[in-house]
Order: sequence, then structure tokens, then C-alpha cells
Amino acid sequence: MRSHPATRPAAPRALRPRTATGRLLPLILSSLFLFSSPSSAQLHQGQKLVEATLLTDTTAIVPGQPFRLGLLLRMAPGWHTYWENPGDSGLPTTFDPQLPDGFTTGPIIWPLPQRIIEPGDIQVYAYQGEVLLVRTITPPATLAAPEITISAKSTWLVCEAICIPGKAETSLTLPVAPTAKPSHTELFEKFTALAPSDEAPPFTISWTATPTGWNLGLRDLNGPATRADFYPYADETSPVAHTAPRELTNGAADLAIPVAASASVRGLVVLENGARRGWIIESTAATPAVAPAASAATSGLWTYLLFGFIGGFILNLMPCVLPVISLKIFGFMRQAGDSRANILKHGFAFTAGIFLWFLGLAAVIIALKSAGSEVTWAFQFQNPWFNYVIGAVVFVFALNLFGVFEIVLPGRATQGIAEAGGHGGLAGSFAQGILATLLATPCTAPFLGTALGFAFSQTSTVIAAMFAAIAAGMAFPYLLLSAQPGWMKYLPKPGAWMERLKQFMGFPLLATLLWLLYVIGQQRGTEAVIWAAASYLCLGLAAWLYGAFLGPVSSNRAKTLATLAILLSLLLGLGYFTGNLFARSAAALPEKSAARANNGIPWVPFSEVELRRLLAEGRPVFLDFTADWCITCKFNLRTAIDTKAVREAFEKLGIVPMLADWTNSNPEITRKLAQFDRVGVPFYLFYAPGKKDDPVILPELLTEQILLRAIGAQP
Repeated sequence: MRSHPATRPAAPRALRPRTATGRLLPLILSSLFLFSSPSSAQLHQGQKLVEATLLTDTTAIVPGQPFRLGLLLRMAPGWHTYWENPGDSGLPTTFDPQLPDGFTTGPIIWPLPQRIIEPGDIQVYAYQGEVLLVRTITPPATLAAPEITISAKSTWLVCEAICIPGKAETSLTLPVAPTAKPSHTELFEKFTALAPSDEAPPFTISWTATPTGWNLGLRDLNGPATRADFYPYADETSPVAHTAPRELTNGAADLAIPVAASASVRGLVVLENGARRGWIIESTAATPAVAPAASAATSGLWTYLLFGFIGGFILNLMPCVLPVISLKIFGFMRQAGDSRANILKHGFAFTAGIFLWFLGLAAVIIALKSAGSEVTWAFQFQNPWFNYVIGAVVFVFALNLFGVFEIVLPGRATQGIAEAGGHGGLAGSFAQGILATLLATPCTAPFLGTALGFAFSQTSTVIAAMFAAIAAGMAFPYLLLSAQPGWMKYLPKPGAWMERLKQFMGFPLLATLLWLLYVIGQQRGTEAVIWAAASYLCLGLAAWLYGAFLGPVSSNRAKTLATLAILLSLLLGLGYFTGNLFARSAAALPEKSAARANNGIPWVPFSEVELRRLLAEGRPVFLDFTADWCITCKFNLRTAIDTKAVREAFEKLGIVPMLADWTNSNPEITRKLAQFDRVGVPFYLFYAPGKKDDPVILPELLTEQILLRAIGAQP
């Protein structure tokens, strides 16, 4: 679940600019505003950002008769202030009237907010233009003074490219009279109409518990509204992630509300059609998303853990893992003839590397899930910086296999490892275990998608247990082989040929590097690939200098010069080239076309609105969830999907091929996967005509025959 953060109020962004430049300017400006004398206008570089005015809906105070007091904030174009739940970041506006004794104050009446999506998929609930916050004031039954002065203290955070805090102390004086006339009627009526109603809405609402939160069903919407949205109230205990707005279809809509299991939800349901209306609603009594008997729940858990174990075992056969697994097989060959104890130590070291990565990944996912973020399998590969760093690690491994350099540990460390691990090097086995699992995460093997989909909706303990089961499945064949060294007699005997085999093993790693560069290119464009390649070139030069001049036979002068050259190469490669690597942001890239070239499948880009429109028309839809970093997805595409037989079947049967490209983080795709308890790709759905709520789920590993049978092109 993304990359989407919880909607609880975050730390103020007042001192954090949203652009790469001008980091000191917001800090200075914020300090000036925080410590300047209060006024009704907030200025920034000569521009009036916010003007605060205190208003009432009456011309006089009538003893015992309530009236409305409003704080009017007028904001400069492009700037906004925040609702009581600001969303991913920001601060709510405060409005505190200062009244004489005997007066009482009601709560703030907040108008309906607007959803603003900022760079980085930061979603906030805010106000633009102007907003009137209203509180009902009730004076005492008797007032001796001829007039009353009312003042109010208010604070806010106003944001555009930067965020600046503001505050004001405003006041007004009203006479005390037996009668009064209305005042500022048009303004108060405008924002009263935007206030949410706490009465029952004039349509049907249903709450259905799901593994990821709640499904809010809206039915019988007879009116001009065309769109529905949900804004949650802040809840620190059970923060609610973002809900995607939905277009109405035949007077109905379903809103997915991500929240911790069994947590109740309170917020605003808003209908839009130019004008906006909202109602305060709350979920029914909290019920678990899955509530079977205890024995059945335990049985189901063990079943999913078994799926995780089997999926981890199958990961060893995935093309993304094979380059590193081949290194481990080579290591077993080298160890043939060693003592059984030493071989078993290497097996445990490799297994420890696997478990360290999987449990570390589980810890990250648990932390993100606790913070309210949507987390998914292989979410790290949606970050191009992660792919760049992993590419550097793979490149260094390949250079080591080619003999460009050897890592020389200090004498005491070398002696300790030699005594503990014989000839193989426990650190190498441990590192290979980590790298193997690191490269395994882009792949979702059979059984693994189902197991992870279940685990991601469960408690932290279940998530940790699931990742441990996957690690055990992946490590099992190597641990078994190291525990039974007699089986290694079937492997070739060590000899001089092993040095050549070691060098050959570097080429699969370079192939992995090319794949990672391809992913970076898909995420950030061709220019980013050039910068990354230049950076890797400098990294390769540093590795060669290390191997050539920092060996035990080199002179001190040569070592000094080599060290300086290495530092210069790293500075050039990791400093200058890497600094320019992602200078061209994804927003500046031309939008990728979903259609395939060379007369391939004419993919339609996925959107929930377009999918619902096609299904409402009775059109069959094949939905492919994929990513450029998913090798299994690419294999399925080439061998089972983008084939002549399938293309002809799609055209003959009128099937619309829809592509959900998850290469970069896409919250809408993440939410769609979550509807089917999936957290990774590949994933395939086929919506047959007239079955828009009951799609066929296809297996992760596809064949042309399986796909053709699923869409009805073959018996």
C-alpha cells in the first residue's frame, strides 16, 4: 500500500521549501512572520498572502440571542490554507474568540474542503480563494454595557511553492440592543451552504469491511451529482489513508477507504456537480474484515504460510534471481572436498543473508504500514535511486568476478574468516544471500502473490511470519545441499577451469545491470541512463585502481597516488554524474504511450473511471498489471499475451486490452490491486461481458493457451 501516507496532521512544512532552491529563504521569512507583531494582513515580499477579517451576521448584540461570528480568510491566487484535517502535511487554522464573561462559544463550523494533490503525490485538504470559519456565540440573558468588544486570535499556515505561518488578532465592537438586523447575509449564506450536514443523507449508505479497510457503498443517488468523494476526520489512533474520488454510474459509487482493520471511520461524504454538498457520516460498529472461528483462522494462516514457503522456493527459478544463484552453485563447486562443517557454515551464512534481507524488508513494511502508508511488494523498485544503487552493487560484484580487484581485509579479520569459513569466505556467502533476495523482490512467483496479499492486510506479527516463511522457502535448497555435502559429488571437481567459470559468471551480472539501466530509462528517460552509465564508469575506474595499486606488493607512494585517484573517481562519478542523474524529473518526461509499436496490442491506459465506463457499456476488458522492472511480466508479455493468436482473439471478440503500468508508484493502481488482496505484479484480470463485478483472475505465470481459454477463444 504507497506509495499513500496517512491523513493525520504532519509536522508543519513552514520551514521546508518545496523546491530544490531557496532553502534558507523560507526559514528567514517564517521566523519574521512568527515573531512579527500580529495584524489582519500577512505580507510576503510585498504581496498580501492572507487577509483576516472578523465578521458577525448581526448589526447588534441582543441579550440571550445567539449570533454567528466568522473569521474570513482571503488568500492570494495560488495559495491555500488548511481544513481541520490538513491531510499529508500542513496545519489546521485556529480561531479562538476572546469574549467577556458570560458569553459561550460553539465549535468551529468548517466548510467542505478541497482535495489538492501536490508534487510527490502529497494530498492535502485545503481552501483556496477565501474561506469563512464560523462559530456560534451566545451572549448572557442580561447585558449592562452599552456595547461589547469581541476579539479573536487566529493562526494559519498558507502554502504555495513554500509554506509560511501567519497569525492575526482581530476585533470588532457591536452595540447592545433589544433588536438587530442581519449583516453580511450573502457571505454567511454562501459558506453555510458549504457546511456539511449532520442529518441522514438522502441516499443509501452501506459499509462493508474489507482486508484493507472499508468499502463505502453509495446507492440511489437521484440528483445532478456526478462525482463522490470522502474526506476523513483526523484520527491519530487509526489514521485513514486517501480515498480516490469516484464518478457516479447509474446513481451509484463505491469508495475504498483504507484504514487499519476493525477501525471505525468518521468523515464527510461529498457529492459534486459544480456545486458541492456534504454529509457527516460514520462507519457502523467495527467488525473484523475476516472473522471465522479461531480454529479456521489458524488453519488459514498456516495455509498462507505454506504458500509463502512454496513461493519463496520458486523464487529461485525466477530469471531475476538466476544470475546470483549461479554464483552460489559455483561456490558449492569450490567447496567440494572441504570439511562438512565448513560447507554447512557457508550454507548458514547464505541463509542468514536471505533472512536478514526478508526480515529487514518486513520491518520496513511494518513501519510504513504503522505510519498509514500503502505498502506493496517490490515497492523499492519504483524508486529510480534504489535501482541506481543496486546497479552499482551488481556492477561491483561483476568486476570482482572478472578479477579487476579483490577485497583485502585486515590481517586479523582475514585470519578469523579463514579459520571460521575455510577457503570460501563466510562474508561472501552472506553477501550473496542478501543480493539474491534483493534481486528476487521484483518477481511475484506462483503462490507468492496470494500469500503476500493476505499478509499485508494482517498484523505486524503475521507480516513478519510471512516474510520468514518466504525466506525459509528460498533458503531451503541451499541449506539442504550444504547439510548433505555428499550430494556435491554430482558436481564437477574443483580445478583450474574454475577461474574461467568465475569470470564467466560476471556476465549474467552485467545482464542484470543492463536490465536495471533499462528500468531507470523507463522511469527517468534516456538521459538518466547516460548519466548512470558515466557514474558506473567512474566506479569501475576506482575498482581497477584499487585492485592494481593497493595490493600488498605496491609501494607506499603508489598506494597514496592510487587512493587520491580513487577518491577523485568516486567524487566525479558519485558526485557530479550522480548529481545530474535525475535532474530531469519524471514530470518533464513525455507521457508514455500505452500502445505497443510494430502493430502490437493497442493498450488502453488504466484508470478506474475508464474501466467502469467500458464495463457499463458491456465491453469485455483484459486488465494487465505490469511494471518495467518485473521480468516475469515481460516474459508473460512476450510469450503469452502479445502473440498473434491473442491479438486476433482480442480483435475478434471485441476485448479491450487495458494496461496498468506500475513502473513508477501509482496510487490508483495500488488501490485496484488491494481490492483483490494483491500487493505485487504480475496480476491479470479478465472482465467478461456482463460480469463487471466478477472478473476472472489469471495465474501469475501465463501461457498462450491459458489466456485464450480464459477469454473464451478456445474450449
